[in-house]
Amino acid sequence: MKLTGKLADRDPFPSFSPAPWIAVLFPLSLSPLLILWAGLLGLAAAAADGRGNSTEHRPVTPINLDLYHSSIRLIGEINDLVRRHPDKLTMDTIKAGNKGYRSELAVVTYCRGRKDVDSNSKFRILLSFGQHGRELITSELALRILSILSEEEFLDKVDTVSLNSFLDKLVIKVVPMENLEGRKLVEGGDLCERRNGRGVDLNRNWSVDWGKKEKDYDPYEENPGVAPFSEPESQIMRKVATSFNPHIWVNVHSGMEALFMPYDHRNTTPPGLYSVKMRSLLEDLNRLHCHNRCMIGSGGGSVGYLAHGTATDYMYDVVRVPMAFTFEIYGDGEASSRDCFKMFNPTDLATYNRVLSDWSAAFFTIFKVAPKHIDDVSSQVTVSSPKKWESMDDYLEGYLMERSSRYGKKMEVLDLGMQEIRTYFRLFLLSFVLLMFMFCSRISKSKSLRPSMPSISL
Repeated sequence: MKLTGKLADRDPFPSFSPAPWIAVLFPLSLSPLLILWAGLLGLAAAAADGRGNSTEHRPVTPINLDLYHSSIRLIGEINDLVRRHPDKLTMDTIKAGNKGYRSELAVVTYCRGRKDVDSNSKFRILLSFGQHGRELITSELALRILSILSEEEFLDKVDTVSLNSFLDKLVIKVVPMENLEGRKLVEGGDLCERRNGRGVDLNRNWSVDWGKKEKDYDPYEENPGVAPFSEPESQIMRKVATSFNPHIWVNVHSGMEALFMPYDHRNTTPPGLYSVKMRSLLEDLNRLHCHNRCMIGSGGGSVGYLAHGTATDYMYDVVRVPMAFTFEIYGDGEASSRDCFKMFNPTDLATYNRVLSDWSAAFFTIFKVAPKHIDDVSSQVTVSSPKKWESMDDYLEGYLMERSSRYGKKMEVLDLGMQEIRTYFRLFLLSFVLLMFMFCSRISKSKSLRPSMPSISL
């Protein structure tokens, strides 16, 4: 979630008081009403100045290292977890770079027995945490879920036998910390940083409606990058998603309590049965685990602003994930806009444990009931491509990805091929426009140079 509202409340001229200036510019004899008006303005300015100064000097909450793991410790604990449970967990480290900037993502795969990890008969779920560096609680939730999956921790009032009965049918991929470089900046003291290591918001770097800027666009909070998928982290996530072809995608954030479905770039939800099933699932999660506190609906229609170039919209529209969600698992609405750690993360042990318990239980509810929701829809309809105009990039990308998913081909060559196709297509359009311009200019010039015939009077 981006910062809104509170940042705009700051007075850009906190030390300016208009009353003395009005007294100089207008004599006292001018009007008693003018004097009264000037005094009221002065009092209002002083009050605003006091509010601004009190906010500026309010203490900022540091990272509580008694509750939270550092990025190194968290990835290390997940590594140890994988080593202790090779029958259930595997971990891959994927690296990518672009123009001197490099990043790497750890991807943990859960599959009981591991023998069917590549089988299309399994129900596939992809979860991403820590896409924004300041949202530390999301990566803690990833660790808790993996600990429960490996049976080192347990859910309250859940029988292990019944739990394993539906986990046997799943393959789950977990990205515990998508934005490792941004997380390092937060740990270095920049507690409000949400972007990656070179200042790009990874949840604005995807291709669906990329680059569009709303009236409330904040270049610090929402920098979309120089192009879709310009960032290594987004490239890796796209590669993981298109090769895994999940049935469910969940992008986990903090900043408020909400259960969002597509779309983020519109204030509406998609049509069709899958949309109905998504909302039904979210209403169950809100009732069972969010205690009816969570906002439900499309991201664009519920959160108060439209977001363009998001991961969830891409997963739903291009990768064709039947159920795509964005969860917001915690937010402190009373925290100062400068106190970002407190705004986005629980700061006491009781709240920390409650958030992790409630939301880990919510995910295991998804693991249990979501496959049935999708099977119910699949038995009634065949998913088809949306009947709408699409850009050449999105059409080619979606078409090739759909074919790749259908025939199980690898995506490494496709990523490079798509970049080449886009480059050549744009060069062709540019060349065509230039040639037409030169041709029209030549015709216009030749007409202007053609000698005119003298008029002959009859």
